[in-house]
Amino acid sequence: MQKTKKSIAKRFKVTGSGKLMRRSPGTRHLLRNKSTKSRRRSGADKPVDSGFVGSIKAAMPFNH
Repeated sequence: MQKTKKSIAKRFKVTGSGKLMRRSPGTRHLLRNKSTKSRRRSGADKPVDSGFVGSIKAAMPFNH
């Protein structure tokens, strides 16, 4: 039986068109050292690089 890798399912989401999105790292603390531009950009989700998409989707068999 295929099982979903819960640690991966919590970190990534699949959009309606099938793209994988991820959160930006480094947004929890030490924010005063980061520029306003980098803080603003880190709020938006980013697409996963194409080399990792296959292995991540294989770990989430029921989410795509």
